[in-house]
Amino acid sequence: MRSMLLAACAVQVLALPALAQTSGEQRRDDLHAIGDDIVVTAPYARSRADLLSGTSVMTESDLRQALQPQIGEVIARQPGVSATSFSPGASRPVLRGMQGERIRVLTDGIGSIDVSNTSADHAVTIDPITAQRVEIIRGPASLLYGSSAIGGVVNVLDKRIPRAVPEHGVHVDAIGSVASAANEVSVAAGIDAALTDKIVVHLDGSWRDTNNLRIGGYALSPDLREHALEEAAEGDEEAAEAAGIRGRLPNSFTRTKTAGGGLSVITDRGMLGFSVGYFESRYGVPSRPSVGGHDDHDDDDDHDDDHDDHDDEEGHHDHGDVSIGLKQWRADVRGEVELGEGFLDMLRVRVGYADYTHTEFEGDEVGTVFDNTGVEGRVEMVQAKRGVWNGAFGGQFYIRDFSAVGAEAFLPPNETEQLGLFTVQELDLGALGVEASGRYERTNVSSNAVGISRRFNALSAALGARYKLTDDISIGINGSRAVRAPSAEELFSNGPHIATQAFEIGDPTLEKEKSWGLEAFLRGKSGGFSFSLGAFASWFKNYIYEIDTGLEEEELPVFQYAQGDATYYGLEAEITAPLFDAGNFRVVADGVADYVRAKIDSVGAAPRIPPLRVLGGIEAQSDLVTGRVEVEWSDKQTRVAAFETSTGSHTLVNAAVSWRVLGAEGPATLQLSANNIFDVDARRHASFTKDYVPLAGRDVRATLSFSF
Repeated sequence: MRSMLLAACAVQVLALPALAQTSGEQRRDDLHAIGDDIVVTAPYARSRADLLSGTSVMTESDLRQALQPQIGEVIARQPGVSATSFSPGASRPVLRGMQGERIRVLTDGIGSIDVSNTSADHAVTIDPITAQRVEIIRGPASLLYGSSAIGGVVNVLDKRIPRAVPEHGVHVDAIGSVASAANEVSVAAGIDAALTDKIVVHLDGSWRDTNNLRIGGYALSPDLREHALEEAAEGDEEAAEAAGIRGRLPNSFTRTKTAGGGLSVITDRGMLGFSVGYFESRYGVPSRPSVGGHDDHDDDDDHDDDHDDHDDEEGHHDHGDVSIGLKQWRADVRGEVELGEGFLDMLRVRVGYADYTHTEFEGDEVGTVFDNTGVEGRVEMVQAKRGVWNGAFGGQFYIRDFSAVGAEAFLPPNETEQLGLFTVQELDLGALGVEASGRYERTNVSSNAVGISRRFNALSAALGARYKLTDDISIGINGSRAVRAPSAEELFSNGPHIATQAFEIGDPTLEKEKSWGLEAFLRGKSGGFSFSLGAFASWFKNYIYEIDTGLEEEELPVFQYAQGDATYYGLEAEITAPLFDAGNFRVVADGVADYVRAKIDSVGAAPRIPPLRVLGGIEAQSDLVTGRVEVEWSDKQTRVAAFETSTGSHTLVNAAVSWRVLGAEGPATLQLSANNIFDVDARRHASFTKDYVPLAGRDVRATLSFSF
């Protein structure tokens, strides 16, 4: 199968020069010209109102307002979204309660090609400060990007491969930000320059430095601190020290730098571009104190979290604080060409290659080294719209070579090869719209070290309809059948994992995970008023999770991957309403609410499921100045898995003001924001480390950005 995939890659790359063989004036459209009501994470740009899954879009200005070091934190206030919040240096998105292998994080439609999906302490190799746009797709529409996107897709788009010729020949973006909670200093800059009327070159870079995070109370959760105080009363000095940690979270620093460049040939009918990029980060892994026992490895852990954290590593070693240093070199190619009249309207090609290494340190000593090399390619053929019929089809491949060497090398070297074919077809019958999509995927997962190779064939499909009740209000329903192949971690894990204080055993006989899904929505938009209400449910067969066998190996409890039935369901709501005008200001209110519940049959509640959340804000908007105040309330979570602790409720109050310094059309914007104004002790239930890594306390941030 690998020879087939490499041949497919070669065909794509060799065909790319043809994409540039067009003539005429260059295209000048780019992501700046696309509003938040259009989604480009699809074979063709589509209105959010017409999509049958829940979607969210964050434009460049939205990203500046929500700026944080990790992509999970940046998007965490969107409907149906939470974050793993493992540490300030590692936070991955959680969509509808799902994380890890069930969520794909993409960069311009191609996977991030790191190891963030295998463990919550591994960072995503995307710096949000360089992002131009983020699109979030929740539900079955994400299946076009692979079976591992069964929970959703987060697509981060940047300008590294130029999409348009700068209007004045040169375009510069620059941003600098300082924040108080971690004494953060962040800077980034990018430049696009037209070498000719068709050739554009791009250069960018970013740098971030943060110290230990300021927190709003004690580092330990109330329950864990109570245990620590009990042990301190018995003379345990380490417990006494842990119980007293307050104000700053030890070993939570981050250092990140990126650099990249790209070049594109752009004409009126197409473009061909390539880029290279470098990402480097070093961040601390806060340690769980050795108090309150060590039965913290959930016996029904979702597979997403099979290598959860390094929280107990210091309990076994005295070599110093644990930190992670990672590096990634990446190369990408992007091409598209309009094909003119005929059955096909456009051809798009994307190929990405990455060489990733990360080292886990105990003090200055090397613990485990992870190497991950991967290449992913994607071809999309967009059909010309014919009357009421529109659609697209294409193919995708992925090759991954993974190895881990060191104290936690519980996973043998392994290879994953994947080939997928997909299509989406729609009929626009006026008030009624019908959409069908499907994906066939063939996956090979093998490890020569253990002499095991598995092959899986997966067929997924979705069928849905939308009906316009009026010109402004529509309802819709979508049903899906999704199939996912087990990952290498689920199949081949076999050894002691000191980070989880467990002896983890994969199951090479695992079957495909299958699910039926149903989603319904009601949406409306008129003038400045808009709303979206959605409900979803998924019924899983052969859902993959971990179970405590009750046995011990090498003085560690044995956890075995297993399969069973599971159910997820929930609600999402979003509303925006103009209130009144006051002088030059327009005052607008908005709100978001989401709820998800999940259960594994014969086991109980699924772990790390976010609780009910409600967020509301009021914003005063004008051409020069915009001010905003918002309140976010998260309910307590008491529906917990075995060995999982409950999480208390919290309320965060945030405020921000932005000012276009040089006028409404000027190039400079200054933003001041204050998050968690009342310095609340807040924790995310979706986080492995919530009992000893709270969210940031009061954080005052100033950001100055230029675009000219």
